[in-house]
Amino acid sequence: MKFRFKIGSRGFTLIEMVVVIAIMAILLAIALPMYSRQITRSKEAQLRQNLKVLNDLIQQYSLDKKKAPQSLQDLVDEGYLKFIPDDITGSPDTWQTEQEDPQKAWNPDELGIGSVHSGSDESASDGTAYSSWKK
Repeated sequence: MKFRFKIGSRGFTLIEMVVVIAIMAILLAIALPMYSRQITRSKEAQLRQNLKVLNDLIQQYSLDKKKAPQSLQDLVDEGYLKFIPDDITGSPDTWQTEQEDPQKAWNPDELGIGSVHSGSDESASDGTAYSSWKK
């Protein structure tokens, strides 16, 4: 059995294929930056949440124990956290702790962590440094 094609219906022309590929490239060029920006916003929202939780738990620990934690691991050891969350760098080891204010400390002779901030040296999408974010 022979297949016969009509003269005008052999498939796509080279011009049609180039136009379709060009349209797809334009759509991709629009979508990729938006996707990348959304990923960055998501990481920044996670950092804000982690900062809030960590700083709130440091305060809660200090109120409960009448002394500030000496390290973030104390929060895990005492059951305030299951694990230390990742910093925006992707590692839990880059958090930077600030010593509590001696004037407000429960025990001025045994100062602990007063707050925590990111150890990243990168800038956020709004131009501020991640390390300057407090809560």
